[in-house]
Amino acid sequence: MRRIFGRPATVRSRIVALALAPALALLALWSFVMVSVTGELRALIRLESVYEEFGTPVDTAVGQIQIERRLAAAFLGGTDRAAGPVLMEQQRRTDRALTAMRDAIRDGDRDRLSERQRQSLDAMAARSDDLERLRQRVLSRDLTWDRAVEEYSALVEPGFDVQSSLTALQAGQLAREAQVVIELVRVREFVSREDALVAGARAAGGLTDRQYDTLTATIEDRRVFERTYVPDLPSDSRSLFEEFQRGELYAALTRGEDALLRAGPDRAGEAVAAASWRTTTDRAVKRYMELCTESARNSAERGRQFAHRELAKAAVVGALGLAVMGLSLWWAVRGARRISRRLERLRDAADLLTTRQLPEVMARLSAGEEVDAAAEAPPLDDSEVRPDEIGQVGRSFNAARLAAVEAAVHQATLRRGLFAALLTIARRNQTLVHRQLKLVDTLERRTDDPDVLEQLFRIDHLTTRMRRHAENLIILSGAAPGRRWRRPVPVADVVASAVGEIEHYTRVEVPPMDRVGIAADAVADVIHLLAELLENATAFSPPHTRVTLRTGPEGDGFVLRIDDRGLGLGRGRAHEAHRILESPDDFDPARHDRLGLYVVGKLAARHAVRVTLEESPYGGTTAVVRLPAGLLAELEPAGTEETGRTPDVPAQP
Repeated sequence: MRRIFGRPATVRSRIVALALAPALALLALWSFVMVSVTGELRALIRLESVYEEFGTPVDTAVGQIQIERRLAAAFLGGTDRAAGPVLMEQQRRTDRALTAMRDAIRDGDRDRLSERQRQSLDAMAARSDDLERLRQRVLSRDLTWDRAVEEYSALVEPGFDVQSSLTALQAGQLAREAQVVIELVRVREFVSREDALVAGARAAGGLTDRQYDTLTATIEDRRVFERTYVPDLPSDSRSLFEEFQRGELYAALTRGEDALLRAGPDRAGEAVAAASWRTTTDRAVKRYMELCTESARNSAERGRQFAHRELAKAAVVGALGLAVMGLSLWWAVRGARRISRRLERLRDAADLLTTRQLPEVMARLSAGEEVDAAAEAPPLDDSEVRPDEIGQVGRSFNAARLAAVEAAVHQATLRRGLFAALLTIARRNQTLVHRQLKLVDTLERRTDDPDVLEQLFRIDHLTTRMRRHAENLIILSGAAPGRRWRRPVPVADVVASAVGEIEHYTRVEVPPMDRVGIAADAVADVIHLLAELLENATAFSPPHTRVTLRTGPEGDGFVLRIDDRGLGLGRGRAHEAHRILESPDDFDPARHDRLGLYVVGKLAARHAVRVTLEESPYGGTTAVVRLPAGLLAELEPAGTEETGRTPDVPAQP
């Protein structure tokens, strides 16, 4: 297309634009769908690396907070002074884990996270800031150990939301599997909470009824979650939990929980041995963490495999979509090119008709040749006149071209007939004028009366002008006037004869001229040419002004300049006048006000005389007539020359 914006400039570009608009819309829709589909699939592929970058530091921090929770419960529940340093040492380990978590949340590649994931991570980081105030209350013993356990548990709770959001990119069965793994992560929290409650009970020497209810509820929650969600895991992850449940560690954890359930609130601190229970819970928490991590990895691997399969499908579908769009665009461009080529052939045929065929026909007709319209306007090929709209245009063009050539032939025939009639009338008038000039010449010789002689000279002058107008018709018809000279004539006599053929000959100033002769066969045409220019000069200048001639040699030729004192020609009129002088064969009968210029142009073209119009030094127009060297001839010696004028040419006034 020549223009990107706005209306297309060609038919081809318009057709392509019509096909391109829906193709671009489909491409935009395809791009949106592909980005939407592949975005989640690519996120699934990145799931494991995202979890390693953000989820693992959160898990580590949660584990350290859980350990600190147990030690805080033991510190607040008893009076053992050794519990304080142990708690403070754990607090330092927790601080290191929290620092690593905050660095990961702040400096990690957060562009890979969704808005909800970023919010959950920021919430975890913000909640961890509350840990320092909780520690101050613990160390100053401003709260009970069971209340400390609850507040530490509240600090851990946002970690589960982080894990849930980081694995929320999956869909369908994968989403269900990820949710099950997250719920099983809470089993580790329940075991750690049991350990903290038992540590508090042992330090305090027992549990209140409310504290015991919290312990038993935690044990039941752990068992319910495990019974509920383990069967929902896929076989590979479920087998890991089932193998753990058949092991000795799980049996020891169950026996300890059963002992706590049987002991009651007063004996809960003594129901299990401190060393064995601590070892069992520590190992169980670690094993649950390993099981959940392995299950999450299995889920991530299935997510990656699912994402790769779906990406492959999306790639195939996307490639097919692009191929279809490319094929449609190719088909549209190909169709547009074929239509454009057919239209271009019609355009070329029309250009050929207007620029070559019709001008050639008109030139041949002007030369008098016979022209066959059917042969000069052959029809287009059958391939261009198919039964479609363009073919209909081609058939109409064939008819129009034949009609145009036939009209040109008809007009040329009419024009030749018109010129022939004008030529016949002009010849007859010329014959009568010649007879009238002979008669006037005879009367002039026979009378001696000055008054009668003056009237005869006027009649002679009028007849001479009538002869020139009759010759104008002959010249415009393409024929030559009948006047002939036998010998070269001096240019002064030629100019004098031309002056004598105009109405206002008395206003013309003729200067002395060089002794230069005009060839005999060109004398009549040069006289006529100069007479027309002198007539124009006197007609288009004020009556009281003079028309001046300037003559002289120029190069190998001779130049005559006719200066008038009129208003001059404007640029547009001067251009039109030069066009007529240079192309006199394009005579337009409707431009009757330019007949003199057409006559001058035809006479100048006949003898290679160059006529131009320039601005006059007197303010009007100067007609410059350049006679070529071939038009000049040597004169006979002075005293022996004759005018060589035929008897029908009157004497000059």
